[in-house]
Amino acid sequence: MSRTGLVLFAGLLAIQFLTQISINTALLGVFPPEATSQLEGMVGLTLPVSGTAGALLFVLTTLLSSAFFVVISRALARPATELATLPRELYTRRVGRASVSMIGGGFIVGLSVSVGLVFFVLPGLFLGACFLFFIFAVGVEDRRAISALKRSWNLSRGHRIKLGVIVLLSGVIGGVVGAVGAVFELAASPAVSEIATNTISSALFVVLYGIMAEAYLQVRDGGVGPSGRSGTTTEGHHTVDQY
Repeated sequence: MSRTGLVLFAGLLAIQFLTQISINTALLGVFPPEATSQLEGMVGLTLPVSGTAGALLFVLTTLLSSAFFVVISRALARPATELATLPRELYTRRVGRASVSMIGGGFIVGLSVSVGLVFFVLPGLFLGACFLFFIFAVGVEDRRAISALKRSWNLSRGHRIKLGVIVLLSGVIGGVVGAVGAVFELAASPAVSEIATNTISSALFVVLYGIMAEAYLQVRDGGVGPSGRSGTTTEGHHTVDQY
């Protein structure tokens, strides 16, 4: 409940709505015009533009979300006393390069975890725990995609069971949001369901990213708790020997 948390909630909510709307709009564009009017009440929130424009908006939103996750990692990986501020370096320092790394490495993480979940679930949980700190290695430490994956893998050693609990928590949040969405869709409409699920998931996932950030700082700094996060200066820069 800080300024940082509220701004990140608003930003994540906006990105989720843009993503949902762009997907819905692109999906409607696949069908012939005579079927569009019948499907509009089933799809949810859309824009009065073509399917091609919806697909383009989805691509742009994906790029925007990558930059936003760079900001999330930097904003939350700070001492609690600094969360009332949002200095410019959070969203200006090498954000373009970091966003590209976030996209490339995020694709690898998403693919590997998804494949791991297909094979008896446990491999997916293991890989999710191993790559849990990927976004912080990119955003906070300015690492490229492959280096960030290696960094997260090394940081997670000795902590993977506990980090697996965080991965499970993300799954629980997804399940709760999905259940709430199904209830609203049955009781109201797809649009109301999307508004409810996007709002709830944005709030819960900001909290989850805060937990991930705290875990990252404790592991990186050798178990230092929230009241004494060693290794971080007031500007959020770090010395070379920490890495």
